[in-house]
Amino acid sequence: MPPPDSPFATGMFSAATLLQAALLLLGFIAFLFAGSRLLPGRELMLRDAAGASRPCKLNGLHLFLLSFALAGLAGYFGWFSLAMLYSHFPALFVMANVFAFAFAGWLYWRGAKAPGAPAGFWRGYFFGRELNPSCLGIDLKMFSYRPSLIGLALFNASFAVVQYETHGELSLAMVLYQLFTFLYVFNYFQFEHGMIHTWDIVAERFGWMLVWGDYVLVPFFYCITGWWLVDAAGPALPAPAAAGLVLLFLFGFWLFRGANGQKHRFRQDPATRIWGKPAESLDGRLLVSGFWGIGRHLNYTGEICVYLAFTLTAGFASLVPLLLPVWLAALLSHRCLRDERRCRAKYGELWERYTRRARFAMLPFVY
Repeated sequence: MPPPDSPFATGMFSAATLLQAALLLLGFIAFLFAGSRLLPGRELMLRDAAGASRPCKLNGLHLFLLSFALAGLAGYFGWFSLAMLYSHFPALFVMANVFAFAFAGWLYWRGAKAPGAPAGFWRGYFFGRELNPSCLGIDLKMFSYRPSLIGLALFNASFAVVQYETHGELSLAMVLYQLFTFLYVFNYFQFEHGMIHTWDIVAERFGWMLVWGDYVLVPFFYCITGWWLVDAAGPALPAPAAAGLVLLFLFGFWLFRGANGQKHRFRQDPATRIWGKPAESLDGRLLVSGFWGIGRHLNYTGEICVYLAFTLTAGFASLVPLLLPVWLAALLSHRCLRDERRCRAKYGELWERYTRRARFAMLPFVY
């Protein structure tokens, strides 16, 4: 159960609190949107499944670091405390839902003449009408990862602030959780250029499904372990368990980012070297070196390991934090099946040759 003095226990949403939450949310999104336009960044061409391309500025890492620097300065001078994100969490959740539904409605309205848009309101609203809608030169689908992940990182930081203000110290579990989650988001923005090749960006239309995932699901659900750690009861995290979690995180991170990095390098230069040897491929199209010669979706396996390390910092006192890796395993397993169907349709006999070479999908010798 949540602590009796937590914002979840009261369940109260005053008009003033909701207004503050709305201003916080809209101000945060406006700040990130302005930063996306004004801050310097590397420009790459974003190409979608329809063959259209447009420039995309990659300055997410600058925005991420600037957001944390400004939050730190505001807290130091007493202008604003990240603890407010914790105290206003339920109200922010409500307003994020309002924003997501309204934003998806605006996308549906503006995409009325989009070529190949799904017929009917439900499919058009839920899945989206446009592949890559933009506003003032900003690709809205790429942009939406920024409030999603930077918002998640700020929520996580707010839990550490509240624990320190309440108990005068940070638990070992909270320290590990903060390190793991900060490094994960930091590395995402380091690797932001890799996102322009992902299925979501290249082929998924931008509608409620992706909007709600970006603005509600990720920032408010993926931080569930950090919220639980604020007042977690029970014994402290033992040092051997902490060491094990560090190893699990490092292994998952190596697998997740290593596999994605190998595929990205191969796309950029088919002659690249992987694990000290020239990259090997089938007909120059499907990589069979490194991780991709062992399993077809080991990047998903690595990501599940990373989130499991996040979650296990809270131990087993409650099953609630474990909902996150269970959800992610189900999501990525389903995505694995979707990927397999798409690749079989795209590559035909070449994909069958690849599955004989890389026999496992996500778990070597198991699945």
